[in-house]
Amino acid sequence: MKQFEVNGMSCAACVARVEKAVSKVEGVSSCTVSLLTHSMGVEGTASDQAIIAAVESAGYAASVKGSAGGTASPSGADALADRETPALRRRLLASLGFLLALMYVSMGHAMWGWPLPAFFDHNPVAIGIVQLLLCTAVMVINQRFFSSGFRSLWNKAPNMDTLVALGSAASFLYSTYALFAMSGAQAAGDLAGAMHCMHDFYFESAAMILTLITVGKMLEAHSKGKTTDALKSLMRLAPKTAMLLVNGVETIVGIEQVQQGDEFVVRPGESIPVDGVVLHGSSAVNEAALTGESIPVDKVEGDSVSAATLNQSGFLRCRATRVGQDTTLSQIIKMVSDAAATKAPIAKVADKVSGVFVPVVMAIALLTCIIWLLSGQTFGFALSRGISVLVISCPCALGLATPVAIMVGNGKGAKNGILFKNAVSLEEAGKVRVVALDKTGTITSGKPVVTDLLPANGYGENELLALAYALEDKSEHPLARAIVAQAQARNLCAEEVTDFQILPGNGLTAALNGQMLCGGSMNFAMQHSAVAADVQKRAGELAAQGKTPLFFLLDGKLLGIIAVADTIKEDSPEAVRQLREMGIHVVMLTGDNQRTANAVGKQAGVDEVIAGVLPDEKEAVIRRLKRRGKVAMVGDGINDAPALTRADIGIAIGVGADIAIDAADVVLMNSRLSDVPAAIRLSRATLKNIHENLFWAFIYNIIGIPLAAGAFISLFGWQLNPMFGAAAMSLSSFCVVSNALRLNLFDLHSTKKDRKIKPAKETKPMEKTMKIKGMMCQHCSGRVKKALEALPEVDEAMVSHENGTAILTLNAPVSDDVLRKAVEDQGYEVVG
Repeated sequence: MKQFEVNGMSCAACVARVEKAVSKVEGVSSCTVSLLTHSMGVEGTASDQAIIAAVESAGYAASVKGSAGGTASPSGADALADRETPALRRRLLASLGFLLALMYVSMGHAMWGWPLPAFFDHNPVAIGIVQLLLCTAVMVINQRFFSSGFRSLWNKAPNMDTLVALGSAASFLYSTYALFAMSGAQAAGDLAGAMHCMHDFYFESAAMILTLITVGKMLEAHSKGKTTDALKSLMRLAPKTAMLLVNGVETIVGIEQVQQGDEFVVRPGESIPVDGVVLHGSSAVNEAALTGESIPVDKVEGDSVSAATLNQSGFLRCRATRVGQDTTLSQIIKMVSDAAATKAPIAKVADKVSGVFVPVVMAIALLTCIIWLLSGQTFGFALSRGISVLVISCPCALGLATPVAIMVGNGKGAKNGILFKNAVSLEEAGKVRVVALDKTGTITSGKPVVTDLLPANGYGENELLALAYALEDKSEHPLARAIVAQAQARNLCAEEVTDFQILPGNGLTAALNGQMLCGGSMNFAMQHSAVAADVQKRAGELAAQGKTPLFFLLDGKLLGIIAVADTIKEDSPEAVRQLREMGIHVVMLTGDNQRTANAVGKQAGVDEVIAGVLPDEKEAVIRRLKRRGKVAMVGDGINDAPALTRADIGIAIGVGADIAIDAADVVLMNSRLSDVPAAIRLSRATLKNIHENLFWAFIYNIIGIPLAAGAFISLFGWQLNPMFGAAAMSLSSFCVVSNALRLNLFDLHSTKKDRKIKPAKETKPMEKTMKIKGMMCQHCSGRVKKALEALPEVDEAMVSHENGTAILTLNAPVSDDVLRKAVEDQGYEVVG
């Protein structure tokens, strides 16, 4: 996605105008514009010049933000600095100075008799001229409203500034007309008539409208600046310098000069400048900046380290592996900023309304004036009602309702190590009904450990472990590594063995001091020695607990059993419990046998266990689970990537394979399963906040416009002064942004406000059976299956060359001709 900066936008109508203009450019496949960050994300093959020209033709200015990921540079925080609020504050102070003087003259003197110089006594024209000059000063100070508003009107794309400019200009022009009428009356000697003309002065309304809108704009800008605090804090973490080792000499260089392969040193208390691997030394590194986890992580030689993490205790010498825009920190920043540039589906409702909102309001204002004039009211009264309609209407609140909540929600997630790649994933994550968890590395740690040592009579634990160590030290199997790690933790030594062999049937053999040392499964052990019934029973109990019992023998005599298991993570049962309390159906996927899988599933507390799933079958399982509703798939391995893509929401564990992270919609920087319910919780809270914002934005306009038009005058006597309308308009956007900022107070890991959704009824899938002629082998079945499942309407195709059939599970109706063509293109005949 190419990023652009767009200047001149003031409301949601501007956003709709820019999106419409850019979407028409040839080669543009998608375009999303953010009023919050004044940015635009464009996908497609169109040139930068064509895109910028389209924006300019719509009446706005655009420029390329920079190369992909450019926001991740150390200066990126400066780019997000709030420059708008100080400028608006200066405008406001200047406006207030002239407005207070104007209010003193127009209202203080007229209503409360506040003194004026003697020159103004019995000289209403002089008073009118002073009001004209003071109002003109306020209008000049706030000329941006007029330049933007009338330019947009000229380009047939009226926006919020157009409404403000029209309301203020109408007040000013009518007041100027009244001033000329007053001067004529005074010149004719009709002092009473001249004084009466003062009732038609709206100079103070024109100035007050502009000043109050500026107050709202300043509050809005300040609040909008707060929404990007999370992103700015991430950018500030990026170190500015690095201590490189050049020919053995330590040299301080700018971070942009560090190249992949360079060696650098980090002392206690310093931040790690780029991603790297530890060559020498050990330390505790605080990774809270990236993961939100405050407990330091021990790093030794061979471990990886990430940019912006803090070295707390030891001296480290490292080699740079990823620099510049490739570091983990830069990727996080890019992900968060890209997500802010995307648009949530729920925003489309507001966009459709915003596209026609301003023209409709202008029409209502004109109609209001005409109706009141026809009803016999004065022109001044009718104009006042029309101006009130113009200035109370606020498309800004509609345009900001969704993006501010998305920005704050994304920032909140990033601070806690939960990264949403786009606004769609942030909105949709809260709607999932089923969570499918890959077992290895997700529910479990992914690293087998020794859980039980059961030596036979005559042997001790250390003796059994030492002999097993001698045998397994030659093996690279993960279960062997677990035994080796346990032995090394006890400082045991491995005796040298010879004639090491890996035998079929899950077994190892070797010679130790002239004796045969064996190890493996129970079946393998029973081939070399008799195994007592009570020992077999104990092995069965271990297997039922999800553990793998390994038997060890020396010259046919049983040494004992060592049980190894991929233990579940400490937080897995609690995470599963939280998901179930939220009304989510939790499924565990694993390639293990059903017995072992059931044991792990029982410990984790999942609702359903699907065992014996091969890597390429996970995607098909996700398709079937979709019948229950939206599905989230959580995984970390390369073989999880297709399932992550197939699921409605793919969630990748951050320490997993890069391909899994690329395929996912949500990335968990920690390896904690408890972050899954936290991500869903944050999504639900963000969606609720968006609903609140949209509700208030719509209700405000639904009530405010009729009130301003005078619809309630005959019923309740309610009449809205244009100045109060301007005040209401200025505060509406501020309220929406402030409501979104409440998300910063949201506790992701608290279960107090969890709401249990009703389980969705499983939809009965549409099925269709095809009779196919010409399939001769499994290869033929595979070709037909692949061709049929490539169709978007086909969830699954069960093809049998023996029966000559293909049973299709469909997610949408599909014509027989399409199915027939897909099969016949592969060289087979469809007979029915």
